[in-house]
Amino acid sequence: MTKATDRETVKVEKASGGEGYILKEALLTGEELGEHCKMFSRVTIKPGCSLGYHEHHGETETYYVLSGTGIYDDNGTEVTIEAGDVTFCKDGDGHGVRNAGDEDLVFAALILKK
Repeated sequence: MTKATDRETVKVEKASGGEGYILKEALLTGEELGEHCKMFSRVTIKPGCSLGYHEHHGETETYYVLSGTGIYDDNGTEVTIEAGDVTFCKDGDGHGVRNAGDEDLVFAALILKK
């Protein structure tokens, strides 16, 4: 178990070549992640900021949108995402996301290794 007060939030400038910065809060770390999970984090993207387009090889990434709205680049196709939506980037594909609203875009991100 982790408590919100015990977790660290890291500011990542120009994440994957994106605009501005993202805030990444690791929900699980180290041994808690196990052998097949590379990352389980809460990501916050401020208005005007983005997580640049990037590809995944040997792994998949899923976003579960908690709040806000964004434009998700799904392998070159842009779609609007909002609270409750789930995205999936399969092994060998790419994705990116930018905040398209006036409030923070917040999602849980899960990277699983093949």
